[in-house]
Amino acid sequence: FDPYPFYIARGEGARIWDADGVERLDFNGNYTSLILGHANASVVKAIQDAAGRGMSYPGPSEHEIRLAEILTERIPSLETIRFTNSGTEATMNAVRVARAFTGRSKIAKFEGAYHGTHDWVLVSVTPDLAQAGSRKRPKPVASSAGIPPAVLKHVVVLPWNDAEACAEILEKQGSDIAALLVDPSLGVGGVLPPRESFLERLREVTACLGILMIFDEVISFRVAPGGAQERFGIRPDLTTLGKIIGGGLAVGAFGGRAEVMNYYDPRGGKGRISHGGTFNANPLTMAGGVATMEQLTPEAYARLDALGERVRAGVTRVLKRMKRPGQVTGVGSLFCLHWTKARLSDYRSSRPTDPQAPARVFMGLLNEGVLLTQRGLGACSLAMTDADVDRFVEALGWVLDKDR
Repeated sequence: FDPYPFYIARGEGARIWDADGVERLDFNGNYTSLILGHANASVVKAIQDAAGRGMSYPGPSEHEIRLAEILTERIPSLETIRFTNSGTEATMNAVRVARAFTGRSKIAKFEGAYHGTHDWVLVSVTPDLAQAGSRKRPKPVASSAGIPPAVLKHVVVLPWNDAEACAEILEKQGSDIAALLVDPSLGVGGVLPPRESFLERLREVTACLGILMIFDEVISFRVAPGGAQERFGIRPDLTTLGKIIGGGLAVGAFGGRAEVMNYYDPRGGKGRISHGGTFNANPLTMAGGVATMEQLTPEAYARLDALGERVRAGVTRVLKRMKRPGQVTGVGSLFCLHWTKARLSDYRSSRPTDPQAPARVFMGLLNEGVLLTQRGLGACSLAMTDADVDRFVEALGWVLDKDR
């Protein structure tokens, strides 16, 4: 936010107000987590009621059980589930249990995919291509200072949407790989949907090689009642969740096959895994999560899909009319702006022709009363109307007109 910070004072519905009282449409949604919008009345009441009965407990609560029931009912692959305080903790624990179950140390992930901030996954998120190797054989590149070089020896990086290149890499190193982490929407990487049969091929190869497939649905869970695995028809071994399942409060979850998750059962003896966390499954978050999930009906998802389609259609019209080198991608209520004419398939193809374009568009939209993310990722909420979407599309047109 150079040259000065952007402080948010409050949010209501589809809008936020900054410390100066300026109102903006919020297509950021706290980085896609506010699927109902800000300060949803039912969610606020549920959290207030829970707070009145105690802020946190050193044991399970009724709301924890209810949220677990809702999620396991909606996601058939979740035979059992555990809660954390963030998506980062969820993927960290999923990786750990995969290693324990398989006895292998390496993990595989996709170039351009983000799975949190622990060392094992903060690799090749936005790599410098000068260090990243070839498109079909990417090299692991640390995405932060402070990651030991030894970590990179245990991370295998794959090219998104290239099924056969992935199969070759996995087959070559499969005996050492515990898990393949997959964000099925490649959300932070640009919301680039998987090509036809891509995920099916990955599922086939991982099953054959004994590699656990972990679906990171922290972002993508919002695309269908059962998440991206329902939308794309894939049953992973493990799933990680976050964002929308907490009603706007800090949350994460992971779960899957019972025989894998049983490693967390303390009655199992040696070789078991400890999972601690003072605020795991705290009652306020669980209550907010239940109140959120109960509003996410099939009709709600249909409405979210319609809003997402309206965004993508509107942006496409603006780009065509203004003859700008840009595209919009997405799935369901998620979308992402791209400033290139290249055929979009993976992280490398989505890199902007003009590296400064995303920042200019982000700041331009901010000044026109619309909040997106700095990378161009956006999400619709049920608090939005068609008029809100049209206002965003109109604002984008104004920004691009000034940016000629």
